[in-house]
Amino acid sequence: MSILRLRGREFRPGEFAIMAVVNRTPDSFFDRGKTYGFAAALEAVDRAVGDGADIVDIGGVKAGPGDEVDPAEEIRRVADLVAAVREHHPQLIISVDTWRAEVGEIVAQAGADLLNDTWGGVDPALADVAAKHRIGLVCAHAGRVVPRTRPHRIAYADVVADVIGYTTDLAERAVAAGVARESILIDPAHDFGKNTWHSLEVGRRLDEMVATGWPVLVAVSNKDFVGETLGGLPVDERHAGTLATLAVSAWQGARVFRVHDAASARTALATVAELRDQGEDPRNAS
Repeated sequence: MSILRLRGREFRPGEFAIMAVVNRTPDSFFDRGKTYGFAAALEAVDRAVGDGADIVDIGGVKAGPGDEVDPAEEIRRVADLVAAVREHHPQLIISVDTWRAEVGEIVAQAGADLLNDTWGGVDPALADVAAKHRIGLVCAHAGRVVPRTRPHRIAYADVVADVIGYTTDLAERAVAAGVARESILIDPAHDFGKNTWHSLEVGRRLDEMVATGWPVLVAVSNKDFVGETLGGLPVDERHAGTLATLAVSAWQGARVFRVHDAASARTALATVAELRDQGEDPRNAS
């Protein structure tokens, strides 16, 4: 596995990075708009940093279907927040969740370090923006669907093979565009262009993505596949399932974890690291 570099920080193989979610949306599936206001969003960033987040991922558009948000409105929601976060937290790695190159350009100018392209390359120029500003890029698999849509009866011959082929191709294209190889991540994008069975299959076989050598990001926090797997639990009852999924993903080698609760994720991943590494028995020390 390779070293991941973002904003001058290095995350070596075996090290976990917490990416905290802060959405400036009035209709987020998780918090229903609690961090839509500018002050509330900035306070949420402060809390996430205090809880141990290495990265904060700022979003201005709800992932699922909803009211139309044009590029100008998305920029209004996120650009000033990115600038304020950069001022308040000079060393923090700032990510912006967007699929639009025009939004990526503005937030890069405002201080973003990573463009989180959750919809998987629908705007190829986003990689050019990352290359121009020498920042990172997340290459995700969303089943080649239109952003903010939920495809009906989507099928794959082998979902994991499709995920690996698509994300690694995006990653190599980004390198060709000039994005630094060590600043690119791949993301299976659980629930994006996938049903629950697909998301579970990706989770079971995440080690196959890890084996590509690209750092793997997982974004499973409170998602629908977790709730459906546990018998249809609502969003506010998916925390335990989320932590279990994070632990399994970490054990298989995932590197970056996009979460709503940075503190709990940090504790869970520290436990995984201890179980994995075990430490040196002091009786064997010379």
